[in-house]
Amino acid sequence: MARDSDDFSAFVASRSTALLRTATLLCGGDRPLGEDLLQETFVHAYRSWGRIRDHGARDAYVRRILVRTATGRWRRRRTTHEQVSDRTPEGLVEGHEAGVAGHVDVWRALAALSAQQRAVVVLRYYEDLSEREIADVLGCAPGTVKSHASRALKSLEQQLGTAAAPDGDERVEREEGRHGPRDGH
Repeated sequence: MARDSDDFSAFVASRSTALLRTATLLCGGDRPLGEDLLQETFVHAYRSWGRIRDHGARDAYVRRILVRTATGRWRRRRTTHEQVSDRTPEGLVEGHEAGVAGHVDVWRALAALSAQQRAVVVLRYYEDLSEREIADVLGCAPGTVKSHASRALKSLEQQLGTAAAPDGDERVEREEGRHGPRDGH
């Protein structure tokens, strides 16, 4: 048990910064909520840490817990009353998050996506996971991932009034080059 605890502590020390950035993005740029989400994720992961036999799968296992915990929170939050504010989230100017988003409107647009769409966008464009890897994390089919990505990008484009995919995104260029421009299907 002590070895599992030491191993878990080493994992947390090495991966917490990157996982916090992902958690913050999953929370629409709200760093305090991202910190809470990550803490809850680590609690869940610690409980089953000793049962993970494939050490190479630990990062994917914790990421799956992170996304599922975030999704569960969004579902629960839908039934509560949210308070809309014009204030900029505090965590936006502190670190890497501001560089990723580049603008407050992007954070708001990301936060306005459904839980599944937001998870797909974060995992695909921030974590750089493939559609198959995202499907594994979310527990759905790759076609569902494609559908969520397509709808999310369309929504972001409508909200922001610009092309939602980042300039030079190789994945978008490859898809358009291979299949031609998407026609909305």
